[in-house]
Amino acid sequence: MPGIVVFGRRWGIASDDLVFPGCFELFVRVLWWIGTMILFTYHKGQFDCNGRGFLHSYLVGLLVVLALIILSLCAIVYVSAQGTITNPGPRRSVPALVYLRALLYVPELVWACLGAVWVTDDSEGCDPAMVGAVITAVVASWIILLFTGLGVVFVFDPLGGPRVPPAAMEPLGVRDLQSNEGTQFLSTARSLAVKVWESRLRLLCCCLPQDESHRAAFSSIAQLVSGFFSDTDLVPSDIAAGLALLHQEQDKMEQSRDPDVVVDHSPSSPIGEDLETELEKAAHCMRFAAAAYGWPLYIYSNLFSGPCKLSGDCCRSREAEYEIVGGDHLGCQFSSILHSTGLQYRDFIYVSFHNQIYEIPFYVALDHKREAVLVAVRGTLSLRDVLTDLSAECENLPIEGVSGACYAHKGMCQAASYIYKKLVNDGILNQAFTIAPEYKLVVTGHSLGAGTASLLAILLRNSFPTLQCYSFSPPGGLLSKALADYSKDFVVSVVLGKDLVPRLSIPNMEDLKRKILKIVSNCNKPKYRILLQGCWYELFGGDPEDFPTEMDNRREEELSQPLLGEESLMIRHSSSYQSLASDNSPARTAAHLPLFLPGRILHITEDGPSRRFVYTCKRMRYRAEWSNEMAFRSVLISPRMLADHMPDAVLQALKSLTSDRGGRIQDPGGIR
Repeated sequence: MPGIVVFGRRWGIASDDLVFPGCFELFVRVLWWIGTMILFTYHKGQFDCNGRGFLHSYLVGLLVVLALIILSLCAIVYVSAQGTITNPGPRRSVPALVYLRALLYVPELVWACLGAVWVTDDSEGCDPAMVGAVITAVVASWIILLFTGLGVVFVFDPLGGPRVPPAAMEPLGVRDLQSNEGTQFLSTARSLAVKVWESRLRLLCCCLPQDESHRAAFSSIAQLVSGFFSDTDLVPSDIAAGLALLHQEQDKMEQSRDPDVVVDHSPSSPIGEDLETELEKAAHCMRFAAAAYGWPLYIYSNLFSGPCKLSGDCCRSREAEYEIVGGDHLGCQFSSILHSTGLQYRDFIYVSFHNQIYEIPFYVALDHKREAVLVAVRGTLSLRDVLTDLSAECENLPIEGVSGACYAHKGMCQAASYIYKKLVNDGILNQAFTIAPEYKLVVTGHSLGAGTASLLAILLRNSFPTLQCYSFSPPGGLLSKALADYSKDFVVSVVLGKDLVPRLSIPNMEDLKRKILKIVSNCNKPKYRILLQGCWYELFGGDPEDFPTEMDNRREEELSQPLLGEESLMIRHSSSYQSLASDNSPARTAAHLPLFLPGRILHITEDGPSRRFVYTCKRMRYRAEWSNEMAFRSVLISPRMLADHMPDAVLQALKSLTSDRGGRIQDPGGIR
């Protein structure tokens, strides 16, 4: 739904977004009016304590102002609740009601000032209860005015104009034949959007140095973010409603689908490969990948014992021991790695906590249990890491012996090149294999570290043919098809449940946008009901809501035509937009190069009904199966989509699987 147009510009909220804030303010105002009326009735005839009867006039005026505000809020809530997201007709009077409500802020401001003056100068000799009530009313008025101002700032849209672009009012077929004026308008709008997002990123990252590399990253990320919903006319609440609807639709489809058959071996894996062995190796490597996060994850996973264990190591002078450690000024990071991995200081070859954009922390250690030189790369833990994550453009990565297009995620490709140069050019790997020449090379990481580790393994593969990589929760938009196939021989990716990150890629996000547009335009329930029922479903579960749609009463021959509501959400023609008849069209073309998960994919799922935010004490059981990259070509909406990405959750699932299969994981008091 287009943003509401008031005061000569469009805002970041729609006319049906005023139900919940209106109800909240209405609740406060009604309680306020009732309290004032009780005070007025109880102290009637006693308001001339200052000799001028000012208090009587103030309370009467306050009751009148509050009554008018309550009536206006009732009207706003009622009208805003009418219609659907794509049918704003019943809400056409909302702007007028907003103007009326804005006018009522004037007498409220005047009364707040009068009350403040009276309390300051003329309240002597009056009942303390009445004085306290007036003070409460004055403070409440100023608080509401303050929050109203903050709300205006929050919903302010820097790109908002006084009206919808003309192209949005035309059919899609006409929009394809845009005039020079329309094309110039859209080009100017896109340029403005990029500049706005660059300014937002600079403000958000004001603590970072504003050098050339950061400015280039800001520009690249701004172009990516600003272009994602630039061809739609959705406000944030529309997207939230679409996600709620989409989650329930996906759950209905999952419930109607036949149970998946567990595959013991990957189609591309060597015959006879043991899934249990791979799980044990993965569980072992995941400890090192989680340890790379340092003290924040260690404290989070050991809330009671962690601070005590680290307190004796932090800030202690150990200059001789820390010659191999870089960027750990207090010593807490390296101490947490020692506790998490169970290794000794002498087992570490190099540890770096240096962190800049495209330069992420990692460490190299000797894993005597598995006879491996282990390289562990840290995942996202800082604002610089987020910028590396969001640099999602494609970058060429030519690899000798790989035929086909070779490209990868730019930010992680740059990070892998940085670590590769440190390992090879600085002689770190040579030093490690001088100490243990018979050991093999293993690379591991989680999230950002997983993507970087996979690319690092590809770069090192020709020099170390026996190399293995265990990639935990890697990003979906990582490798081209040629590189993904090449990595199947030496990379194993582990994904837990409905983790969002392995399903994140630009094509997947475009597909998600298309689904949101379609499901929002089809639903004929008001937005407030969608959001309320969606919140209940996310928190407590239950049967997916069978939402009626605008398609229910349409004739069969009309089903091949795009919905008017769906078209109304499009500002301009986009390659991500598809009509109802073209979901599976072979002619569908991607606006961005496709990127895939690395290597062979081990998918771990909960064996039983999916958990919600309301947990039980029952121990969860898991099952593991080999999957393929096509199973992660769409985003799955779930309350667990972020929780399943956490490194402690992945480690716990792997430990549960290996213990259920009779395997044993030695945990030297590290992450629990």
